[in-house]
Amino acid sequence: MPEEIAVDIEEFYDEDPRRRTSDEVEYGQDWSDADGVRYEVSWVEDTGEVYAMREPDAAIETDPVGDEWVDKLPADAITVEILGAVADRAELDRRLQGWQDAIGRPDSLSWVRSRVAEGTTA
Repeated sequence: MPEEIAVDIEEFYDEDPRRRTSDEVEYGQDWSDADGVRYEVSWVEDTGEVYAMREPDAAIETDPVGDEWVDKLPADAITVEILGAVADRAELDRRLQGWQDAIGRPDSLSWVRSRVAEGTTA
């Protein structure tokens, strides 16, 4: 299983230029860890990497007339953890079969980690 190290989103893309230009497939935005923190899970076609992006809650601002907006987060507040690599999308789809049902469960990110690690060699 890959080491659980998170880097900010800019570091993630800077470490491998293929990540910036590759197509990505999203597997949902409402995954959660044991603490209830929300994650988005995606797959990078050109590298085969499956990653979880953690975006902390931003402050919601309200102006005097009642309009609301979400403050923009700095890039270093958005972190990425590479969960593993699966070169073939069909294989990843097989491993993540049923993800739409798993996403709403508590600590659902653990489900993704175990499924991505299935058949992966260190």
